[in-house]
Amino acid sequence: MSVSPANEGGRWRALPLLGLKAGKLVVTVAITFLGLMVVTFLIGRVVPVDPVLAVVGDRASKSTYDAAYIALGLDKPLYYQFWIYLKQALSGDLGMSVLTKKPIVEDIKRVFPATLELATCGIIIGTLVGVPLGIWGAVRQGRLPDQVIRVVGLVGYSAPIFWLGLLGLLVFYAKLQWVAGPGRIDIAYEYNFTQTTGILLLDTAMQGQWDAFRNVVAHLALPATLLGYFSMAYISRMTRSFMLAELGQEYITAARVKGVPEWRIIWVHALRNAAVPLVTVIALSYAGLLEGSVLTETVFAWPGLGQYLTNSLQNADMNAVLGGTLVIGIIFVGLNLLSDLLYTVLDPRVRRRT
Repeated sequence: MSVSPANEGGRWRALPLLGLKAGKLVVTVAITFLGLMVVTFLIGRVVPVDPVLAVVGDRASKSTYDAAYIALGLDKPLYYQFWIYLKQALSGDLGMSVLTKKPIVEDIKRVFPATLELATCGIIIGTLVGVPLGIWGAVRQGRLPDQVIRVVGLVGYSAPIFWLGLLGLLVFYAKLQWVAGPGRIDIAYEYNFTQTTGILLLDTAMQGQWDAFRNVVAHLALPATLLGYFSMAYISRMTRSFMLAELGQEYITAARVKGVPEWRIIWVHALRNAAVPLVTVIALSYAGLLEGSVLTETVFAWPGLGQYLTNSLQNADMNAVLGGTLVIGIIFVGLNLLSDLLYTVLDPRVRRRT
């Protein structure tokens, strides 16, 4: 099959445009990352915590304090300190943790899978429940189901999550004993398998340790459901708003006049268009769970990134706090970028404009 010269020329003319788009994307990500680094660096300099005392202790002599002050580079100008911080971060060196005496990168690699597992289960629950509830509320606008869904969402959106966690432990663990208690796994099962990925659901399932798998599920059920409820409240609310906007469009009226079945109008035509902005909502909700599960991890003694940051902050380990904050910022930027790319894939109109 031959290609016409016109088509071949069109493809070649499209290459500079694709290169320009890729260049704009790279520049945008670089500027965002640089801004994130600046904010993170400045936070470490304005907090009322002396990083030298965190290293040498408050009983160190003045000579020891001065030596540590110079070794940390705090005697250098602020712009030079930032340049050193930027070079180290770009090379993957976030410094040493005062609390664990280990590189912060290793600490984050150790604790992040727990947060990833918890947040992923939470966003799956929130999406699978929130999207249908939001659609149902939009279809039944102003009726009893809509009112109930809005009240349930309002409670989940406004109630403190640590209070819900404590209440859940009291009812479902202490009283009813439907779920396991705090932590990720009971110590009786902890050494029955090897943690290869750090995500215990995957590790236990891949190694066929089904007793340990059920124990992991029992520990995960309550905190993941609470995070899912929290995200469901926001996702259902936004889904309802997007669906109401689409159901009021002229193409929906035209489809009804043509006799298109109502289920097809809702689940195919309206939901297809509402799914485009909904992708961004779900992605940002996921990022919020990854960085906002601090209180949940504290209540449930979940050894993830949130608890790591809490312990580091309580012990004035600012290197660990700033390293974790930087990782959270990168997650937000990455998921926001991913949602923009999915937005482009799902909506042809965006592809034509970009």
